[in-house]
Amino acid sequence: MCGIAGIFVKQGSEQVQEDILIRMISSIRHRGPDEAGVFTAPRLGMGNVRLSIIGINGGTQPVGNENGTLWIVFNGEAFNYIELREELSSKGHRFSTQTDTEVVLHLYEEYGADCLHRINGQFAFAIWDCVRKELFLARDRVGIRPLHYYSDAHRFIFASEIKAIFQHPEVPRELDPEALHQIFTLWTTVTPRTAFMGICELPPGHFLRVTETGEAETCYWSIPNGSADTQWSGSQEEAQEELTALIEDAVRLRLRADVAVGAYLSGGLDSSIITALISTRFNNRLRTFSIGFREERFDESAFQSETSRFLKTDHTQTLVDAADIRRHLPAVVWHCEKPLLRTAPVPFFMLSQTVRDNHFKVVLTGEGADEIFGGYNIFKEAKIRRFWARQPDSRLRPLLLQRLYPYIFQKASPGRAYLEKFFAVSQQDLSDPVFSHRIRWQNTGRIQSFLSDELRASLNGSSPIEAVIGRLAPDFRNRDQLSQAQILEIDIFLSNYLLSSQGDRVAMAHSLETRMPFLDYRVIDFAFRLPAHWKINGLTEKYILRKAFRGLVPDAIRDRPKQPYRAPIREAFPEGSIQDYADELLSDYKLKQFGYFNPVKVAGLVNKIRSKDSTLPNETQDMAFSGVLSTQLVHYQFIENFHAQSVEKIVPDKRVVVS
Repeated sequence: MCGIAGIFVKQGSEQVQEDILIRMISSIRHRGPDEAGVFTAPRLGMGNVRLSIIGINGGTQPVGNENGTLWIVFNGEAFNYIELREELSSKGHRFSTQTDTEVVLHLYEEYGADCLHRINGQFAFAIWDCVRKELFLARDRVGIRPLHYYSDAHRFIFASEIKAIFQHPEVPRELDPEALHQIFTLWTTVTPRTAFMGICELPPGHFLRVTETGEAETCYWSIPNGSADTQWSGSQEEAQEELTALIEDAVRLRLRADVAVGAYLSGGLDSSIITALISTRFNNRLRTFSIGFREERFDESAFQSETSRFLKTDHTQTLVDAADIRRHLPAVVWHCEKPLLRTAPVPFFMLSQTVRDNHFKVVLTGEGADEIFGGYNIFKEAKIRRFWARQPDSRLRPLLLQRLYPYIFQKASPGRAYLEKFFAVSQQDLSDPVFSHRIRWQNTGRIQSFLSDELRASLNGSSPIEAVIGRLAPDFRNRDQLSQAQILEIDIFLSNYLLSSQGDRVAMAHSLETRMPFLDYRVIDFAFRLPAHWKINGLTEKYILRKAFRGLVPDAIRDRPKQPYRAPIREAFPEGSIQDYADELLSDYKLKQFGYFNPVKVAGLVNKIRSKDSTLPNETQDMAFSGVLSTQLVHYQFIENFHAQSVEKIVPDKRVVVS
């Protein structure tokens, strides 16, 4: 895993200054502390910081082909590089390293953009063609690895993280009001938009060609539409066998490394399956790592311990309390580079530090299974609401709701009345393309009431939900209802939030690479060929996954309901807490100075969060508080105080100059 950056001067005779290039990669040294390299050519410069995992010796980037006409900087892994290398060698390609980076470069040399269909991996890379004077950038299918860029009339600047782009003196730094509008509705921005004006993110499954005349973006992969001619035609038992084989092979490929590999163990089904496959098929001395909470309502330690004992792993837990959330939130926001409606990334930030302290560079995780196999309540909510619309007088509705939310529906309560209203739906609502998510997004959107009048006026009536609808694929409405909900969850929540703020960013903050077998594109393709009721059977989520791995994990883990992952918010900022950054940034003065929020409304929110009487969680208030505070942090770190962030300039291990 690595960090990459580059500058392409599209117009004029300006040459890339190596000093700026070095500052760019120095600012993301956490992504690659082992080695660094820079490449310069007329009007072009690229840099890389490397976390050496495969081909440790001799793999310093940038890497060129045999005649020096193509050069690559690469962030990520091509897990099937061994097979690809053999194929390319048979076609006459010659290699000077043992890295997957060089394999990807030769793959591009052989197949051009079609090479992307052959890579099984997680990646973001840039290739400079010295002959065509063309820059080629690409990102993996689901967006596991980030790639951002800024483009104006004169130059194109790209990097793994936005802070590297901001090292260029000509790049403006300004928060985007429309981005805040989207984040305070959807939890994140709608790609290619980021939190900052003028900074774009290359969408997952896309590549970009850049020449002196401009940029051309192309989609090379999207979630397959399980049409009748591609649907699984075998039995469910045969599908279970195929699924088991696919996931096992995905694990096998992701264990390829020249360093030790561990695993995250959350205590849920998904990470337990991955851990079980590793420990029973590949490594019976597996090290596992997990998060525990001192606050009981967030903690899953008992399930983690049970799975670890069952699989006989050497287990290490990172124990988190509310004070840790408060202490580490500024660092997490710095690495995530966007406002956060949850503090959930903070424990993963701490966990990655624990893993690195134990001398591991790579862990496998269970991320992606909920999205691919229907594991979230939002999928079941949509199913119940569709039933509600068809059978408005059914006496089964309260029973269904009680199964989904037993802690609310055990007796009459304001919460029960609210959710009964929440689930109510008309027949006309069923034609809504974002039916599964709209009510949730509208509910989250209530926190926009804390935005300042000036910011809200600047939005000109724009709608984050309409922005989502506007980028739906033409075949979206032809998919089954569960697939529609899954695509929304993958495209918005998984790619832009989970894989970023709870994945790449907080792990790479401590130079840790995470690998996700469930997001192997073969697993995704297969899952979307399956009937919806094999994923959610009645109200049993991930049904086929539970059936396929019966006996491999403890029954208590396999059959337990999913517990949503949460982290403390209001507990971290109690009444009478020590004066610190939170008090300063939420002060009337700073709120007015930055201008994003209504100071009077925020003051009322802070009082509610810190009140001793606020014993029951209020999700909307918690999200609003986290969103306001983290937005203030983003402004302070990236707008007001950015140049005060010291960057210790590195000395490149490799310099390549092409005239």
